[in-house]
Amino acid sequence: MSLALTERYLDVLKKSLLNELYPELEGILHYIFLCQQAGKPMEGAVIRDIARLRPDIMAHLQAVRHEGNLVLWPVEGAAALYDPHHISQHTHTMIGRLRLDHLHRCLDVIRQNNIPGDVIETGVWRGGATVFMRGYWAAHGVSDRTVWVADSFAGVPEPSVAEDIDYDLSAAKEPALAIDQARVEALFARYDLLDDQVKFLPGWFRETLPAAPIDRLALIRLDGDLYESTFDALDALYDRLVSGGFLVVDDYGALPPCRRAIEDFRAQRGITAPMESIDWTGVAWRKP
Repeated sequence: MSLALTERYLDVLKKSLLNELYPELEGILHYIFLCQQAGKPMEGAVIRDIARLRPDIMAHLQAVRHEGNLVLWPVEGAAALYDPHHISQHTHTMIGRLRLDHLHRCLDVIRQNNIPGDVIETGVWRGGATVFMRGYWAAHGVSDRTVWVADSFAGVPEPSVAEDIDYDLSAAKEPALAIDQARVEALFARYDLLDDQVKFLPGWFRETLPAAPIDRLALIRLDGDLYESTFDALDALYDRLVSGGFLVVDDYGALPPCRRAIEDFRAQRGITAPMESIDWTGVAWRKP
């Protein structure tokens, strides 16, 4: 496959993972929910041509998808923001276009500079970012690197340390975050990317990552949300990150417990490598 065709495939893959190909269907669903919230009847003309008649909905979806943010906006006559993420989250990844493009650039650097090692994401939700990583290796004909998919596959753990006490994101409170392994495997299969270069590590990070049969890592992508999950992943994996490898953090700006874990770990290890800001929440640094 030529480089141009490879890049075209990877761009289409990103568009699919972010639901940029059929945004009107998601826009129609949000329109229906907004009508229900406001107690107004739905108009057939709007459902038939949502992009023309409700450009505000489509523009909002495009903006939050670009930023990797939540679909929140005011509802006429309602005190609370419209927050449909438990019932209408239709992307295969929540990281947004900016963080997905950053991941693409990291993989380019790893491949072009022959930085050795596998790649891992800790906290994968539906698996979209790891699907992209496997798609990247497939598109470039890379057959000697594994994509490690680490998750409880039962949601975020209940808070058990002081830093997390005010951030209960467990399945009981945030069921949209609890995606089982079978659904993630099915997503890989849907993209024809489920093979022996994809390996799953199910369970809590403190139990699975220290003994994981991983030798070297070229990229670690942390998306564990909380202090304990983030610190456990760093503590178990950072020493396996090779020189020049990438450490990417998804929730640094969005969740204070995650930020605290990063700051504490860097201070304990004496890590002074500068952190790059990816977007409103994501950061990254390269191991010297």
